[in-house]
Amino acid sequence: MTSQSLIYGHRGVPVKFPENSLAGFAYAVGQKIDGLEFDVHLTKDNVPVIMHDEKIDRTTDGQGKISAYTYDELRQFSLANGEPVPALTELLELVAGEPVHLNLEFKTDKHYYQGIERIVLRLVRQADLVYPVVFSSFNLHSLERGYKLDPTQKYAFLSSARIGDPEGFCASEHLEGLHLEHYQAMPHVSERVWTVDDPDEMRQLFNKQVSAVITNDFELARDVRAVS
Repeated sequence: MTSQSLIYGHRGVPVKFPENSLAGFAYAVGQKIDGLEFDVHLTKDNVPVIMHDEKIDRTTDGQGKISAYTYDELRQFSLANGEPVPALTELLELVAGEPVHLNLEFKTDKHYYQGIERIVLRLVRQADLVYPVVFSSFNLHSLERGYKLDPTQKYAFLSSARIGDPEGFCASEHLEGLHLEHYQAMPHVSERVWTVDDPDEMRQLFNKQVSAVITNDFELARDVRAVS
């Protein structure tokens, strides 16, 4: 799909900073990363926040589900570097005017947050972004809702399974691309592969010119791409 594969930082730069932290995102942007991949949930009072898990137990000093806390309550807990859980608006402000691609994952495969697509799309449309956001999800219904709300955006289905007839599937579901855990030949669909940390696998994907490689170590990936 592209002459040179883009490199997306998976949850920022988790090899150096807590995952999905503003410090990690800021470092990556400062180092001119191609793109950032991150996950969005809603708090009890419908504020979009960035975290991978539905619960805060693994990545903060608190416990419980994100949906059980208001935004102000959630901000009382800290990531490993002392930062609070970031709001989506904080990341959008951080990348305003910066040439960085964003891959925003609706985390709705285990818990569906009522109205998350409408709320998130409104914030993204208000942001000063250089490139269109790619909205991804394991939940195809979230992507369908997003498309109905705003068909001008890019939507991509996340899957660890092989997709039969990927181009037909994307056309019928109004998808711009597929985000897969493996490589599939699909010349007319944007293919972004996750999560790739092995240099040999990176090299193979760069040589196949996939649209993007999503990695925990974007600096390693950049070194590999430079000699691929």
